[in-house]
Amino acid sequence: MKITLKDGSVKEYANSVSVYDVAADLSEGLARMACAGEVDGQVVDLRTVLEQDCRLNILTAGDKEGLQVVRHTASHVLAEAVKRLYPDAKMAIGPSIENGFYYDFESTPFSREDLDKLEGEMKKIIKEGKKLEKFTLPREEAIRLMEERGEPYKVELIRDLPQDAVISFYQQGEFIDLCAGPHLMSTKNIKAFKLISSSGAYWRGNSDNAMLQRIYGTAFNKKEELAAYLEHLEDIKKRDHNKLGREMELFTTVDVIGQGLPLLMPKGAKIIQTLQRWIEDEEEKRGYIRTRTPLMAKSDLYKISGHWDHYKEGMFVLGDEEKDKEVFALRPMTCPFQYYVYKASQKSYRDLPLRYGETSTLFRNEDSGEMHGLTRVRQFTISEGHLIVRPDQMVKEFKDCLALAKYCLDTLGVSEDVTYRLSKWDPNNKEKYVGTAEVWEETQGHIRQILTELEVPFTEEEGEAAFYGPKVDIQARNVYGKEDTMITIQWDAVLAEQFDMYYVDEHGEKVRPYIIHRTSMGCYERTLAWLIEKYAGKFPTWLCPEQVRILPISEKYMDYAHQVEAKLRENGILCTLDSRSEKIGYKIRETRLAKVPYMLVVGQKEEEEGLVSVRSRFAGDEGQKTLDEFIEAISKEIRTKEIRKEEVTEEVKKQ
Repeated sequence: MKITLKDGSVKEYANSVSVYDVAADLSEGLARMACAGEVDGQVVDLRTVLEQDCRLNILTAGDKEGLQVVRHTASHVLAEAVKRLYPDAKMAIGPSIENGFYYDFESTPFSREDLDKLEGEMKKIIKEGKKLEKFTLPREEAIRLMEERGEPYKVELIRDLPQDAVISFYQQGEFIDLCAGPHLMSTKNIKAFKLISSSGAYWRGNSDNAMLQRIYGTAFNKKEELAAYLEHLEDIKKRDHNKLGREMELFTTVDVIGQGLPLLMPKGAKIIQTLQRWIEDEEEKRGYIRTRTPLMAKSDLYKISGHWDHYKEGMFVLGDEEKDKEVFALRPMTCPFQYYVYKASQKSYRDLPLRYGETSTLFRNEDSGEMHGLTRVRQFTISEGHLIVRPDQMVKEFKDCLALAKYCLDTLGVSEDVTYRLSKWDPNNKEKYVGTAEVWEETQGHIRQILTELEVPFTEEEGEAAFYGPKVDIQARNVYGKEDTMITIQWDAVLAEQFDMYYVDEHGEKVRPYIIHRTSMGCYERTLAWLIEKYAGKFPTWLCPEQVRILPISEKYMDYAHQVEAKLRENGILCTLDSRSEKIGYKIRETRLAKVPYMLVVGQKEEEEGLVSVRSRFAGDEGQKTLDEFIEAISKEIRTKEIRKEEVTEEVKKQ
């Protein structure tokens, strides 16, 4: 038997050997560090026996896949600790995830104090150095084992497995868990771990199921790596928009108003207003015309569009079809409304393309467990647009939509933080979609070709398309690593038929147009959340709700401070005047904490010579300037939407 190793060398064995045996044969040190093996591209246990020629890579915690095995074993150690301290808890699932692991339990909620106790118990289990042993059972014996151990969720999982599935378990001492693996050879190989938090989670992600308690943790091969990650988590907490946005008084939520219905406070509303005006002006430059359409419509409209059949569960429905003559629904999108704007008059081929834009407030009935801060809400506003085009115009217009999205991302300074995804239909679930397989394959092919021509790196994902067409989703991750769609551009070759939309071509014939559904920047609330986390609240000056704060050294210079304020306001600069009788050092510290880009300190010399002493977030003390000089510089920074970088000075570091 020939085993080809990662470096291309070949080991030959007369008899079958385990992955661990090969590691030990190569070196004792490698065997101690080994976590798993990769056999012909598949990650397997070190216990796996090799019986034929293959390619083998020995994985350690230095490999991503090896570290996942460490974390998976840590989740089993957590489960054993929970069963020791809380015997009545029922186990659900406990996988490794990108940054660690979690385990779900039917239990009362876990406090931070509970997690600390569980950490102590886990350390005992690791110190005991129990071997993990794998075994398999026939289906009925497996079910009986889990029933005897009082684990109903494990029984459900076994019953749902395919009839031909191999049902495997891992045992460490008295503890047994249903699991496919792979796992470490022993608990003692877990070197550094930490339980991070606990929260509620529905069984199998379905809100109709029981609410379980999920414990999140992480594990690393070295204590130094764990310490660095925990420091990273502290930075994340500081950037979390749900925390920082409230501290900065950008938004708030109120129980009596409802979950997923945030209140934008004056500062947050100002940022949204700035973004909205910018986007509307930019779209107008690019040939978009504005519409303003109702926030609700009769169910008849959504039945024509297909949303009633494909999306009703996600809508807020007003009325009962069995009792009421007319049933309405708050709109989850604007497209069918804009189609009727198009249909209000006959269109010629010369009229196309028509680019309709609308700042649209939409409503979607999100599950309570899905909502978070500003990123997932029930009412939100988007930079929505629908382009009605001739088929021969479709590719160019689609490229132009991508160019507009790229411009928006570049201006906001986030273009390096996104990924592009071609979201396709699922051919194995055709009832979810409208249109033929041929149309779907053709339109997906067009988008693929466009992205390839533009040299945009992208992935493809089945089942993520809209029910009427494929799309490009521009994705970004929040500080916790969760991915959200920020901008979407959709190719629609079918809804014009359903709405009887047409234009008259050069031969006098009626022809169906194509439609592009798109956002230029996406959801304003979600974008605000993204920018809070991106800049840790230190927004580019053009976006700041307070761009300058004027700080008079004492009451004597208040008149001059008011003159400075008036001149700044005349030039459209958002400023405030701190007129409190506090010491100047205190005012400066408070302004820094408020993340205001510029502060202008004014005293006797400034008043006598018409100057301002400039301090900024970017370079600290920038010295004295004439007021006109400062206004010219900041006005240019705002007008060009410059993203000024912080200079690394001792004063800036202190900020």
